[in-house]
Amino acid sequence: MPPLSDTTRDVYERAAAGWDARRNRSFFERSWIDRAVAEVAPGGAVLDLGCGAGEPIAAHLIARGFAVTGADFAPAMLAICRARFPQAAWVEADMRALSLGTAFEAIIGWDSFFHLTPSEQRAALPRIAARLAPGGRLLLSVGPKAGEVTGTVEGAPVYHASLDAEDYRAILAAAGAPVETFVPEDPTCDYHSVLLARKPRGRPVSAQ
Repeated sequence: MPPLSDTTRDVYERAAAGWDARRNRSFFERSWIDRAVAEVAPGGAVLDLGCGAGEPIAAHLIARGFAVTGADFAPAMLAICRARFPQAAWVEADMRALSLGTAFEAIIGWDSFFHLTPSEQRAALPRIAARLAPGGRLLLSVGPKAGEVTGTVEGAPVYHASLDAEDYRAILAAAGAPVETFVPEDPTCDYHSVLLARKPRGRPVSAQ
């Protein structure tokens, strides 16, 4: 049997319709999403990394007039997105090997990045940060402390992991996008742990 961390894509592919039907749409995430795009002008490029079925996050970003790219590794999720929001760009991609030619003014990885193993997170973070335009922000939901836990998606087990806050700070500082804010278990956001980082203005986009 493959390790649980290798089954995430297949779980979401099988569960796409049910997961979408039960996805919380109260939009408790909104204050953090809006903070991430606070300085992005209409038409600015925003990446929803691990976009799922596109609601409510990508839907909100599209409604605000941003040029949204949604990336996910589950084709069934992307099919739902394309049917709902044909005006956006939907890309099958794995954040562990992100290779997009666009620089983004904001990158949002909400309830997606934490499916990577600790070693995968360490490798992926610099590559993700490299796709930020100068002044661009990266928003991730992570864990409150280092560790691995098992959750469920439509009854199937699914892997989650987190580094600790100081690891995230060190990795992102070295990648040129220092952490602005880390809030563990934010009570205003359904107790999600949230990290917001930013690439300083004047720093070029990496060729990665």
